[in-house]
Amino acid sequence: MTSSRNAKWWYSAFHNVTAMVGAGVLSLPYAMAELGWGPGVAVLVLSWIITLYTLWQMVEMHEMVPGKRFDRYHELGQYAFGEKLGLYIVVPQQLVVEVGVNIVYMVTGGKSLKKFHDTVCEDCKKIKLTYFIMIFSSVHFVLSHLPNLDSISGVSLAAAVMSLSYSTIAWAASAHKGVQENVQYGYKAKTVAGTVFGFFSALGDVAFAYAGHNVVLEIQATIPSTPEKPSKGPMWRGVVVAYIVVALCYFPVALIGYWMFGNAVQDNILISLNNPKWLIALANMFVVIHVIGSYQIYAMPVFDMIETLLVKKLNFPPSRILRFVVRNVYVAFTMFIAITFPFFSGLLGFFGGFAFAPTTYFLPCVMWLSIYKPRKFSLSWWSNWVCIFFGLCLMILSPIGGLRQIIIDAKTYKFYS
Repeated sequence: MTSSRNAKWWYSAFHNVTAMVGAGVLSLPYAMAELGWGPGVAVLVLSWIITLYTLWQMVEMHEMVPGKRFDRYHELGQYAFGEKLGLYIVVPQQLVVEVGVNIVYMVTGGKSLKKFHDTVCEDCKKIKLTYFIMIFSSVHFVLSHLPNLDSISGVSLAAAVMSLSYSTIAWAASAHKGVQENVQYGYKAKTVAGTVFGFFSALGDVAFAYAGHNVVLEIQATIPSTPEKPSKGPMWRGVVVAYIVVALCYFPVALIGYWMFGNAVQDNILISLNNPKWLIALANMFVVIHVIGSYQIYAMPVFDMIETLLVKKLNFPPSRILRFVVRNVYVAFTMFIAITFPFFSGLLGFFGGFAFAPTTYFLPCVMWLSIYKPRKFSLSWWSNWVCIFFGLCLMILSPIGGLRQIIIDAKTYKFYS
């Protein structure tokens, strides 16, 4: 992970954009439709503020012990909660997040490729989603062998540019289409249960959209640091730039997309936009390129964990062959799960609440409280507890909605059809 510490501050900017602005942005208008205008805007803005605050905490805690750097999320967890407990608290959550993101991105990449194919060539024979997911994963069988985060900075920069591009296409094309006839902004579900579960699931979609925290310390670890010039300066500059880009991507897409289509919007805004054909095809291709970069950024820490475990605990000799086998097996595993369960929106809601809410919204706050021990009822104390409360609500409520969505989708789904 940290074999080369010579990244510039703008590396941190585009790594953070790539990690955070995911395919989640395309489901934001749908989440708005499930939440409604008031709660929707409130949840979006609150999430932006809270996650920026917890990200600042992570950046600050990276070098709080003089002469030591916490290069991985679980190292910080071990310092905060103790050797054993820190591992048990952080590693399972971080793995669920990173593997979860990789699976969802396999599905997204496959779906976007399929949409691209169907848009460009309407008369062609229809090809199954399964094959498109396989085509998408073929790229990762090659890219996964790049050694560390610095070596994928080119891929990451391309991905960051793409994310801004397709977000702009999504909201500009929606605005160009104009408000649809008979547009409705009421809740989509006809039953109370449907509305409530939809609301819960949408909270998970929003949590999923703000999930860059799992790789923040790994990104910061690539920046050089001296006592006079600690890494948190350039890292924070990169984070602020990244968050401005995030706002430029998220808010216009969510608000304009919902304003134009109302509650008839699809769970991926690009599907609601059918014309102009060339533009939608282009946007889908941008999504594919971006998701390739994101997949790699989230897979790197997983490779790091698996390889460290095999070499340190199970005494495998560190070699090219080990890296080759581990990474190919992992890519094949995520591909297999993606082909088996391609229900995109349900997966987002479920993973979003179950794993992203803790690692993004409140785990940094819990660590901050346990390490810095701010005075009771001081501003820092209050703000941390508010974040923890908000994060806990997200964590408990959204998997319920997401799981229900998966069950509903699964009723009509045939395996590998």
